[in-house]
This record gives sequence, structure tokens and C-alpha cells, in this order.
Amino acid sequence: MTFSLSALDRQTGMFGIAVASSSIAVGNRCSWARAGTGVIATQHRTDIRCGPLGLDLLGKGFSARETVDILVAGSEHPNLRQFAAVDTGGRTAFFNGPDISSIATAHEGDACVSVGNFMANEQVTESMVRGYEAAAGMPFAERLLASLDAGVAAGGETQPAMAAALLIVDKHAWPLVDLRVDFEPEPATKLRSLWRAYEPIVDRFITQVLEPAALKPLINSALQV
Repeated sequence: MTFSLSALDRQTGMFGIAVASSSIAVGNRCSWARAGTGVIATQHRTDIRCGPLGLDLLGKGFSARETVDILVAGSEHPNLRQFAAVDTGGRTAFFNGPDISSIATAHEGDACVSVGNFMANEQVTESMVRGYEAAAGMPFAERLLASLDAGVAAGGETQPAMAAALLIVDKHAWPLVDLRVDFEPEPATKLRSLWRAYEPIVDRFITQVLEPAALKPLINSALQV
């Protein structure tokens, strides 16, 4: 009941994932990324443990393919799982469990991979990759959001999506972007709205950590933290 696109932005070295689902809290359960390491998607009867485990494997130098294979081999119920990974070389890998009782598809592009289950049709994940690639030259977040838009336009999943999330990591131990929408009838649209509000202050939150004294207060602003 989830579709996502994971990617490495070759120009900036950022990793990111955009995901939408008919299940709430998808951003907490399915999307995992670590700066300088890679990105993991774990979906369908989601085993949340596979997110940090996959990142640890990538951090030890295992490729995306090796990482996914290890996750599958170590899973108690691999036939019901869906995984995707992108490593620092831009290599991608995925796994669709054979017992997933729905249309479960995947598609790989240049340093990106899309996976989905309970899809309305077999073109959704390919459309997500095409949407991401068609947005080349745009900021990384916009490209990831474009992939979600393309997935929705292609039919999305069989149940109405109710949640979406955008996770991007850059140079630091904390996410550059971690936006989540839950229990929203049009979560991809709401997620884009959140990004538009957050984008102007992304750099401010970095400065807030590294050079807090350099910040001027935002008077009467909800953005002051």
C-alpha cells in the first residue's frame, strides 16, 4: 500500500526518498537515509528494523545489491517484504516478495529506484522514475516531489493515499529535510505545500546548529525555533 522513489543526487551527493501510502506514519516506517551512506526503502508488511540495518550495511561498504540480498536473507518473512536501496556509487537494487498479494512493481533509473505495492497498474513505478528524470536540473527536493506527482498521476495505489513524506540527507548527521504528512486526503499535494514553506528556511536551520549566534531573530514569525 506504498510507493516510493529513492535516489542519489549526483551533483550534490545528497540522498533522498519520497514516499506516499494509504497507511499513516509512512515517513516513520518506510524511509531511511544517512548522509554519505545511502538510502533504504522498506515496504509492505514493513519491517522497520531493516531501515537502520540496511544503512549500517551500506556504511560498511556493501553495495546496494549486496545490502538488499542480505536484508532478504535475514528476514523472517522475506516473501512478504519489499526493499529498495541506493549506494554511494549510485547503484540501485530492489526486491519484491513473491507472496505480495497485489501489483508490486519496481523500476530503476540513473541513481534512482522506485518500488510500489498495491499499485493501480504496472506503470506507476516506471512513471515515477520518468517523472524524476524529467525534472533534471531542478533542486533535488523538487525532483523527488515530481516523482510522487508522476506516481499519483499514473494511478497511484488501489486505496486512497493518506500519508506522504520527504526525507533528504546532505553533509550532516541530521536530515536536511524531513517532512511528513499524515491522515490527509491529498498527501502529495500537502507535502509539496510543506516543502514550499520550509524551503526558504532550510539553510537557517543548519546555521542554527553550527553558528547559532549568527542568526537574527524572526520577529513575530511561526518559523522562529
